[in-house]
Amino acid sequence: MKKYVFLLLVLLIFIAPLYRAYANEVPFVSAKAAIVMDQNTGRVLYEKNVHMKLPMASTTKIMTLIIALEKGNLKDIVTVSQKAASIGGSSIWLSPGEKIDMESLLYGLMLSSGNDAATAIAEHIAGNVENFAEMMNQKAKEIGAYNTHFVTPSGLDIGIDDHYTTAYDLALITRYAFLNYPKFAEIVSTKEKTIPWEGKEWDRYLRNKNKLLWIYEGADGVKTGFTNKAGRCLVSSATREGRRLIAVVLNSPLMWEDSMKILDYAFSKFKPFKVFEKGEIVKKVEILKGKKKEIEVVVKEGCIVPVAEEEKDRVSIELFIPDKLDAPVEKGEKVGWAVVKIGEEKICELDCISLEKVGKQDFVYNFKRVITKWVEILKSS
Repeated sequence: MKKYVFLLLVLLIFIAPLYRAYANEVPFVSAKAAIVMDQNTGRVLYEKNVHMKLPMASTTKIMTLIIALEKGNLKDIVTVSQKAASIGGSSIWLSPGEKIDMESLLYGLMLSSGNDAATAIAEHIAGNVENFAEMMNQKAKEIGAYNTHFVTPSGLDIGIDDHYTTAYDLALITRYAFLNYPKFAEIVSTKEKTIPWEGKEWDRYLRNKNKLLWIYEGADGVKTGFTNKAGRCLVSSATREGRRLIAVVLNSPLMWEDSMKILDYAFSKFKPFKVFEKGEIVKKVEILKGKKKEIEVVVKEGCIVPVAEEEKDRVSIELFIPDKLDAPVEKGEKVGWAVVKIGEEKICELDCISLEKVGKQDFVYNFKRVITKWVEILKSS
């Protein structure tokens, strides 16, 4: 028995380094374009043709959900139009004239990829699909997704040539959604849901089409997509040890395998490296004509960056904080910023704020100082 245990230990000693080396190899994927992005910093951890413009099928609905959360009301009652009910492709079987709450439509949009739900949402919020698409395009620009253009809220692209995005833009849009809307994270991580079905004795049953929610460790989103033009598309996310990674594969025959492969690679190769704690003091600044001679400046937020082992020595910090400031200074006032880099790559920028309030010297303050000094002189004489 001891002999077998010894042999097993020997095998593990030799196999472990080989496994780590394999896990850290840049993977080959079948996708035409792919990316893994760190949610916290936006750092790209894996890339393939990330700026190639491609159709994205129902991953479009990520932006539809963003606009609905931003412009709509979850408790709104939506009346389904004939157009929405008759839209082609995947459906949650809405009927013309049916009344359903907005929140239920959002689950139908993301779990069952309902094109009818997407159209009903768009018409309710913007009056028609065209106006809603304008909202989507405006939001894309605000987010920084400059190589993206939406025509429909569903992603149906039959006869449409100018409905496209890039892997990078889609990751950027998804990151924005996670950072700004807790409801987004709640919806896209839901595996199963029942929603009302007007006129029926039973509710609609929705099951999320994203298989990774069941088979991949830490999976918590996001959206599948398929059309003949776009091929198989998947935006996925996974959270491990408090950090979320976002993966996108576009036109990927093996979208499940590709997504897990690049997520595994990113989790394995890039480890969290703490640069700043939230509220950490980064500098002391002299205050001119203030009631206090100096203040402590702290970072407003913490900073943890994903770093490969060989990159640790290349992490650097640049502080853009003046040596002196004129009073007054308010508590929490931004007085500069810090930039974290890996080599020449800018990873994140953090606001630096005053830890306390410092008032400006005035007549009363200066008079009190003079009196205090006189008292000290009298006591010492």
